Amino acid sequence: MRADRLVSLVLLLRQRGRLSATALARELEVSTRTVLRDIDALSAAGVPVYAERGRDGGFELLPGFRTELTGLNHDEALALLVAGSVRSAQAFGLGSALSSAMLKVVDALPDNFRDTATDVAERLLVDPQSDLLARRVVTEEVPDAVVAEVRRAVFAGHKLRINYAALDQPPAWRTVDPIGLVFVREQGYLLATRSGADRTYRLSRIAAAEELSEPADRPDQVDLDQAWQQRSTQFRAGGEQVTVSVCMDPSRREDLVGTALAVLSEESDADGRLRLDVTFQDSRHAIWALWQLATTAEAIAPQWLRAALRDRAAAISSIYDASS
Repeated sequence: MRADRLVSLVLLLRQRGRLSATALARELEVSTRTVLRDIDALSAAGVPVYAERGRDGGFELLPGFRTELTGLNHDEALALLVAGSVRSAQAFGLGSALSSAMLKVVDALPDNFRDTATDVAERLLVDPQSDLLARRVVTEEVPDAVVAEVRRAVFAGHKLRINYAALDQPPAWRTVDPIGLVFVREQGYLLATRSGADRTYRLSRIAAAEELSEPADRPDQVDLDQAWQQRSTQFRAGGEQVTVSVCMDPSRREDLVGTALAVLSEESDADGRLRLDVTFQDSRHAIWALWQLATTAEAIAPQWLRAALRDRAAAISSIYDASS
């Protein structure tokens, strides 16, 4: 851990020039006392770092010093800088590792490309915190200690004990065979098997985890993307699915199709409106989806859905009644 920090310290000084102990401590997420000890260690190892005293002083490397980090061309390093998602790295407990890796990537570039790569943050934005409608993306918080233990078991191929709280259930310990980790729509998942049956666990619901020494019962080769698709299909096939007939404005078709499990039939009316038969996970899912479409869509059937939407609209209307 300290070796990685020392490398990061050197790279920070190389790329940003003179930095105070306070600034270095903030970047490395350590105390100023730790920074001073690290500076002493670098000097003892022959790294030409020196202190400039005074109001604008700090630590600096002798001009011309560079580390031996090579092997990446400009486009390769730029691709890594763009692809490195901070939120996905944090979800798997790798946020600090990503920061350190990005420093090394920039340092590996030839001098004439380094300025362009350093300006990536000003020219390209990947995965912002909100969309054009200012809807914020909420990333689930997972304790670093928990996700680190899960990650170690996944990579080592060992069994894992987790204290997991399923939806509407109290936490309970269970032993699983990890297969892989998946990050999708700001949520992290552990794919595993338990007693030979496929299981998918949301990382944010794991209160504690313990890597075991026993080897996991896991295939030698796993197509994680295919495994995730299979789990998704199984999830959508579960529950009390409902089929709904809808008449709607074609301009909102994607909004409906995007949230439905499947489209069973689709045709256009003479007046240009669409008629679709779609399935939803359950009644709550169907009510929510149709409510989002407001007056641009009408649920034709089943009758219970029409009644539920009517009652909800009536309740809203009563709140805003002019006479109230």
